[in-house]
Amino acid sequence: MKLSARNKLAGTVASIDKGAVNSTVQIDLGGGTIVTAMITNASVEELGLEVGKTAYAVVKASDVIVGAD
Repeated sequence: MKLSARNKLAGTVASIDKGAVNSTVQIDLGGGTIVTAMITNASVEELGLEVGKTAYAVVKASDVIVGAD
């Protein structure tokens, strides 16, 4: 897989919660870090995502907002 995005986070699919149209996918990056993404059910099927399978969270954003108290 080649992508222009530089933030590719490899992990293991921890859970897939399918809704009517979209699924919430959690990817365990290790060390207690979980990334959660909402993608279409069609994408889950096309990617062959299953719990325990290796997957990548890819982040490409022109803006990142950081907040603190």
